[in-house]
Amino acid sequence: MSSMQQPDGQKAIEASVYGEAYFERGAVIGISGYMNYSWMPEATLRMAHFIINQLPIDPGQLVLDYGCAKGFLVKAMRILDVDTYGVDLSAYAIDQAPSEVRHFCRVVEGCDDPAAFEREYDWMLSKDVFEHIAEPDLRKLLARARPRVKRMFAVIPLGISDDSPNFVVPDYDKDITHITARTAAWWSKLFAETGWNVDRFSHTFKGVKENWTGAWPEGNAFFVLS
Repeated sequence: MSSMQQPDGQKAIEASVYGEAYFERGAVIGISGYMNYSWMPEATLRMAHFIINQLPIDPGQLVLDYGCAKGFLVKAMRILDVDTYGVDLSAYAIDQAPSEVRHFCRVVEGCDDPAAFEREYDWMLSKDVFEHIAEPDLRKLLARARPRVKRMFAVIPLGISDDSPNFVVPDYDKDITHITARTAAWWSKLFAETGWNVDRFSHTFKGVKENWTGAWPEGNAFFVLS
């Protein structure tokens, strides 16, 4: 993605923003919620366990973590014997991926990059990613994924309305790269317009973002799409 102005007034985020400062010092300098972003096995393995069992992801299925950052969910899924790959816009984050999964993760140039979907995947996971992407690029991404991905699990912070830049969860406003704050109805319409069917929708999903969903019951959306 480039920083050129988008048709709806949003400004796409330069890949260079997602560097060392964003992941290691972001909360201190006021650009993200990250501080020394590192592998937390208890939390990430628990999350992967519930994702696998609740979607469910069946043995032998191929999974893509779109927006994998440092590849921690890729690592957890692989520990649990799921054939998982990751892609991300951030070269810094991919370089920091654990050595045992580094070769399963790659940098992509943006939503138009066909390298993200060089394989056909049974599942695409995208947790806390779509809010970083301007609407025109979201449409490109969802359309590009459609013929290459059978099902998708998307976890999305929700906006207080479709006309406000603010999120239901106030802490989400602290990330300068959160540029798409919309309601669940808006997201459902976007998915339908890009060829996706909403199979399931909820504001909670066991094992995923429970610290946020407990305090802000309608602050996040969990979509299962096909």
